[in-house]
Amino acid sequence: MDSIGTLITSIPWWLWVIAFIVLVAIWDIFFQRSHTIKHNFPVVGHLRYWLESIGPEMRQYFVANNREELPFNRIERGWIYASAKKENNYEGFGTDRDIYAHQHIFVKNAMIGYQIPKDHPNINNPYFLPCAKVIGGYNKREKPFRPASVINVSAMSFGSLSAAAVEAMNKGVHKANAYHNTGEGGLSPYHKQGGDVVFHFGTGYFGVRSKEGNFSMEKMKKLVHENPCIKAIEIKLSQGAKPGKGGVLPGAKITKEIANIRGVEVGKDVLSPATHKAFNSISELLQLIEAIAKETGLPVGIKAAIGKLQQWEELADLMVKTGKGPDFITVDGGEGGTGAAPPSFADHVSLPWVYGFASLYKIFKNKNLTERIVFVGSGKLGFPAKAAMAFAMGIDCINVAREAMMSIGCIQAQICHTNRCPAGVATQSKWLQNGINVPLKSDRLAQYFKTFRKEFLEITRAAGYEHPSQFTMQDIQVNVDDDYLSSDLRTVYGYEKTPVPFTDIQALMECAYLGGQ
Repeated sequence: MDSIGTLITSIPWWLWVIAFIVLVAIWDIFFQRSHTIKHNFPVVGHLRYWLESIGPEMRQYFVANNREELPFNRIERGWIYASAKKENNYEGFGTDRDIYAHQHIFVKNAMIGYQIPKDHPNINNPYFLPCAKVIGGYNKREKPFRPASVINVSAMSFGSLSAAAVEAMNKGVHKANAYHNTGEGGLSPYHKQGGDVVFHFGTGYFGVRSKEGNFSMEKMKKLVHENPCIKAIEIKLSQGAKPGKGGVLPGAKITKEIANIRGVEVGKDVLSPATHKAFNSISELLQLIEAIAKETGLPVGIKAAIGKLQQWEELADLMVKTGKGPDFITVDGGEGGTGAAPPSFADHVSLPWVYGFASLYKIFKNKNLTERIVFVGSGKLGFPAKAAMAFAMGIDCINVAREAMMSIGCIQAQICHTNRCPAGVATQSKWLQNGINVPLKSDRLAQYFKTFRKEFLEITRAAGYEHPSQFTMQDIQVNVDDDYLSSDLRTVYGYEKTPVPFTDIQALMECAYLGGQ
């Protein structure tokens, strides 16, 4: 053995390198058949695939300019990071954005802005900005809910996100008095860290699933009874990333913990169908909404990406006829989000948020239903100017997903679906998750929300209003095309937002149904 060790150590290092290269070349030429480039150009062909693997990072840091990247450019990401860390998020020497570009947003400022009275709630708390509407108020639900924040965490499941990421987000929304949507993966222990929760379920009925894979009302009642943190329930009809498409959760990813939370079997593939089993028609959907609201006492809403409008018309007609209906509607944008999806779905199926919401809102406005519904927007709205546009169009709250992920460390690596998220956010790897300092990251999410609300209030008051619910479509102007270069939202989308009943922020603060308490 000593002689073998002596022989090995006597061989120069460069001979080991040459031997390794020769072995790789032999493998490339004579054994592997899947890559032509590696066969024709042994050894050096590997360089091509290595460069391709780091291409997104190279473009992100060295090639793309500050406004060029999608889905979020460097300026947008930088604003979120700086806001979350309570750093300087200003920019100097004027904007570098092309303000004449298509769909650029202009918020019209007043000649004299809104002046805050000395006894105003925002004097002591400049971040206080609750929803102007009460969810479930019109339908007289047993437990109405007024979100204490106009910005909240959108639907992202434990399983898709890591335990550390979900825990950091929930602790963050608790500190910011916001709410946390569970996503369709069920209510996990990491969602129960003090924050208000909106329980969300889709076609897999995870968390409220019978052994046969159907919706279980008994499990829903038990879940709500045992978890008072749940303030509302959301039924997912579709999502922006893959509207109308189901999914498969591979058995290899189903740990004992995930199986218990989702109500499935360990190690067995689980199919989420493209459509629901609990209802087959709009009238049956309405019956399910009312049944859940009656059994739990909670407000119930629906989430969808918008495409064809005929069934939405049918829903509106039934609401007029019966006096019943969802307490809130979350409109997702077809731009896609945190959910992994084929490019054909993410790129082409369903309308972008601004077009989809405008189409939907007009239906409910024409039937005088808008005051009965709290409208929630979800689709890259986590920036004050975009939020101002959304509120002017009729939104009452916004949900953010990717922006929330970035506030706790996401670097937009765009490999969420590979389980190799380098920031530990969208992975089940224990090693990668260990990089998330939960107390620190929860502070950062809370600070992002607070900074967002403070700047949103400043924009609102520059426009002459106390609360963003007061924005009208004439307050926002967008660049359109060469026929009329710029016009207000009312002209562009062909409707006028229904005024939201609002007295003052003091009244919202004193509301008995205010969340976060």
